[in-house]
Amino acid sequence: MRAERGLCDVAAEDGFVRAVVPPAAGDRLTPCTGDWVAVRPATAAGSGTVVEVLERRTAVVRSSSSRTSRGQVLAANVDTVAVAVSLADPVKPGRVERMLALAWESGATPVVVLTKADRCADAQRATDEVAEVAPGVEVLVTSAATGEGMDVLVAVLSGTIVLLGPSGAGKSTLGNRLLGEDLLATGAVRDGDGKGRHTTAWRELLPLPHGGVLLDTPGLRGVGLHDADQGLDRAFAEIVELAEDCRFSDCAHATEPGCAVLAAVEDGHLTQRRLDSYHRLQRENAHAVSRTDARLRAELERPKKEIARLVRAIKQSPNFKV
Repeated sequence: MRAERGLCDVAAEDGFVRAVVPPAAGDRLTPCTGDWVAVRPATAAGSGTVVEVLERRTAVVRSSSSRTSRGQVLAANVDTVAVAVSLADPVKPGRVERMLALAWESGATPVVVLTKADRCADAQRATDEVAEVAPGVEVLVTSAATGEGMDVLVAVLSGTIVLLGPSGAGKSTLGNRLLGEDLLATGAVRDGDGKGRHTTAWRELLPLPHGGVLLDTPGLRGVGLHDADQGLDRAFAEIVELAEDCRFSDCAHATEPGCAVLAAVEDGHLTQRRLDSYHRLQRENAHAVSRTDARLRAELERPKKEIARLVRAIKQSPNFKV
């Protein structure tokens, strides 16, 4: 199925059906590529109409670009999330961690696919770097140009597969190798910053010759987390495991005595960058959740209000001097 604004192509028993999504349908009737939908048959005057979106088995959801409380569904009912990371550019661990949190939260199985290995001077070092920030995730090295790793990739990917990653990561080129023909548009990246243009303008499902289905997506310029507590726990599994030995059950891993996580940083078993990334994504996720949870929003705002009151009290003190 291919979904566009107000319209979608649905694979039915007798072929593809063009269906209209009612403008006032709301989130419950807004289909995404990968959804199973119920469609009222077309009349002689026009297209069919989506009347129901069935419950999703899995869903890749990010925070909406409008910064509202609603998340944006990128793909539905996928089995494998292939996170594409280009080796033609320096690896950005924080971006990998963010994408994996998104993938784990979806309920699907994440796989990191390192692309453009032919353009990397030390692919093994880059692979080791990614593996350190992807606990429990298979990391595959590939090159669509030379065919390196493609056989292994085909064997690992299964079911409905979605390719996620920034523009220029090589998703469409990789997809064409999986499809066995050039069905997806590709384009060169800019020399200045290594970024690509959005050669994929929409999301659509394409059958794979070895079985399964490929869901190609436009490049993601930004990925905000949306209620991704479980995804963060899986993406930072070693920190969650270490936290079980902290003295306090509500340890924030900041300055508390008896913190097993901070101890791991001290002895070199955990990097400070990794812990900082975990804290940063936790704060972002808490802010996203607070947009729909009034009580949590009030709790997050309370420390700011207390600090503001303290500052006002100090300024009003007769001993205060500028």
